[in-house]
Amino acid sequence: MKILKRSGAEEVFDITKIIAAIQKANNTVSKEKRLNQRQIVYIAETIEDYCKSMTRASSVEEIQDMVEEEIMKQSAYNVAKNYIKYRYKRAMVRHSNTTDEQILSLLEFDNEEVKQENSNKNPAINSVQRDYMAGEVSKDITKRFLLPEDVQQAHEEGIIHFHDADYFAQHMHNCCLVNLEDMLQNGTVISETTIEKPHSFSTACNIATQSIAQIASSQYGGQSISLAHLAPFVQISRDKFLKEVREEFKSQNIDATETEIANVAEMRVMREIRQGVQMIQYQVITLMTTNGQAPFVTVFMYLNEVEDPNTKRDLALIIEEMLYQRIKGVKNETGVYITPAFPKLIYVLEEDNITPDSPYYYLTELAARCTAKRMVPDYISEKVMKELKEGNCYTCMGCRSFLTVYKDENGKPKFYGRFNQGVVTLNLVDIACSSGGDLSKFYKILDERLKLCYKALMCRHNRLKGTPSDVAPILWQYGALARLKKGEKIDKLLLNGYSTISLGYAGLCECTRYMTGKSHTDPSATPFALDLMQRLNDACARWRAETTIHFSLYGTPLESTTYKFAKCLQKRFGIIEGVTDKNYITNSYHVHVGENINAFDKLTFEAQFQKLSPGGAISYVEVPNMQNNIPAVLAIIRHIYDNIMYAELNTKSDYCQVCGFDGEIKIVNDDGKLVWECPNCGNRNENKLNVARRTCGYIGTQFWNQGRTQEIKDRVMHLSNHETAF
Repeated sequence: MKILKRSGAEEVFDITKIIAAIQKANNTVSKEKRLNQRQIVYIAETIEDYCKSMTRASSVEEIQDMVEEEIMKQSAYNVAKNYIKYRYKRAMVRHSNTTDEQILSLLEFDNEEVKQENSNKNPAINSVQRDYMAGEVSKDITKRFLLPEDVQQAHEEGIIHFHDADYFAQHMHNCCLVNLEDMLQNGTVISETTIEKPHSFSTACNIATQSIAQIASSQYGGQSISLAHLAPFVQISRDKFLKEVREEFKSQNIDATETEIANVAEMRVMREIRQGVQMIQYQVITLMTTNGQAPFVTVFMYLNEVEDPNTKRDLALIIEEMLYQRIKGVKNETGVYITPAFPKLIYVLEEDNITPDSPYYYLTELAARCTAKRMVPDYISEKVMKELKEGNCYTCMGCRSFLTVYKDENGKPKFYGRFNQGVVTLNLVDIACSSGGDLSKFYKILDERLKLCYKALMCRHNRLKGTPSDVAPILWQYGALARLKKGEKIDKLLLNGYSTISLGYAGLCECTRYMTGKSHTDPSATPFALDLMQRLNDACARWRAETTIHFSLYGTPLESTTYKFAKCLQKRFGIIEGVTDKNYITNSYHVHVGENINAFDKLTFEAQFQKLSPGGAISYVEVPNMQNNIPAVLAIIRHIYDNIMYAELNTKSDYCQVCGFDGEIKIVNDDGKLVWECPNCGNRNENKLNVARRTCGYIGTQFWNQGRTQEIKDRVMHLSNHETAF
């Protein structure tokens, strides 16, 4: 059994340390007020039993809280008082320098929490360690100087979560939709070097990947690019190849028709498309940004984004190649093809590709094969999205964050070149538990917590105000987000809907269960969940009207925070069945991972919540290996098109480097700790396991904390291997 030290390092539980700590406090009071040895041992054994009953490692703080409680239960109030005084003195000493232990422990690879904070960061790499060190300093500065005390305290207690505090000290925003079209068509500047409009498709792809790396190093969230912005350069390459082939044939005195010349040129076009797509895929995977990870890139594939029919056909060629290469995968260090985490792919379902008789249905069939093998692409329904987004269809930022609809000075909708200012998430489960089930009290607490969230979100907004464009020239001066002048402040981009700011929420499932005694899928409980979502939207609308800042409700993709919230809830309210009895809480509005529901019903049910989560939402269905059941995948895809805006299928794509097992790596319990194990050879060395799981919109490949690991283990299938889905 392990405990988690304040530094984040794991240590074997030692009951003698608890006994020694109690004895020290015991010796500070007069004999008649002391505990006897039997009582001291009883307290220590009680705490040991409680820690064993937990499905995770207890923290030092939790154990010390239990020591206080157990001493009080023995009526040894003076002993408890002195124990509390000792804790307070030690806390004051630590407070004088809050970062040293954390930094030293991560440098020595001892910090378990940091190791598993981000499933796409390898904490052994120097650049990652450097980023984490900077993050610890930023969090310390944020905690002590930049955030109001009530916001910081609420964050520490898990009442809210102030996201990305490790970047807050700098004037950085969250995620964005890159205006790649502007950068390619009008030129850009990268590292003080002017980049003019490219003269071929491959050059355009190269510029795109170089821009991606620069952008990723200038913000902390994900970025999205559209293949539609690359498609016009295919014709530029085609014209170049036609000219080359014509001249080559002429120089060799070869008498060729225009059709023959065009066929040879088209072969070269296809080769360049293949090389360009390969460049995007491999460079995105192998690029290392300043924060020690590959860029969080989403590639948008939307045929109707281009109007010209010839350009649309070229876009289809690019999409086809992108899907073919993702199905193939990338080679790991042992030469085996595995599932890469990036780039994330989003494929739009539309009239031209959704039925077998539509002209681009072959692309949807290819997408289904890709999903069955590699978990991507995700799917956006053009039909449903247009119903929800004022007749518009566009990509999200990162894992699920959607911009509000914004129109430029000409009244034309604008999406690319826009961004999100940041996120603060509300723990709905804590509100429910704090209310004791009293509905009027629940809504009163909700209003209080929303005021706190607004205060925290305004901290984010005000931190960005006054930021000069010079802090990230590629973003603010050279087209990725804007073309401001040197020294010009970005303030006008923070108002009137050009950018958004997100009120996140988590745990609607557990919140509803506590307040109604039922799952929010129960028809008698669903109205409460929908009403709560509407109240959150109403708050965003009210704030937007008061400030002209576009607040939007966002279904938070908790990664490490799901574990933090769960621990805080258990500490404050104990173990409540169906509410706080897991080491995680459910993301956003999702149906609980352990609830039995079929794929079609789940997507249909969650669609009504996507409508009420305009700032970001995604639904998923958990499926087994579907590579031999593509018709079932296509049936789910068609259901997505008809019923829900944005959804994905979670399959399994793992590999064991020890024995070559190509299947699902399992999660097993090892003395109270969940670990990954190859079911074929028993290998538990994470450095020799390739595991890919989607946990918060993105695919993670570097493993997860104990809370998220338990959530992955608890997932039930929404479609069995034997179902045909028809």
